[in-house]
Amino acid sequence: MNEDPVTGSAHCALAPFWAERLGRARLAGRQVSARGGTVRCEASDSGRVALGGSAVTVLRGELVL
Repeated sequence: MNEDPVTGSAHCALAPFWAERLGRARLAGRQVSARGGTVRCEASDSGRVALGGSAVTVLRGELVL
């Protein structure tokens, strides 16, 4: 089964960790795997992380309530 090429949830934990140690809020991460990719991260003082990068839609749906 194919894996997610870049795990956003992992980078949401890694960005604040490295931002504090490196003294910078903007970082770039590279997931090194067979289908790896690059993700841009920006950690804020509020604890939130903004992620950016390329994506491909593989599923589209609609929820009707």
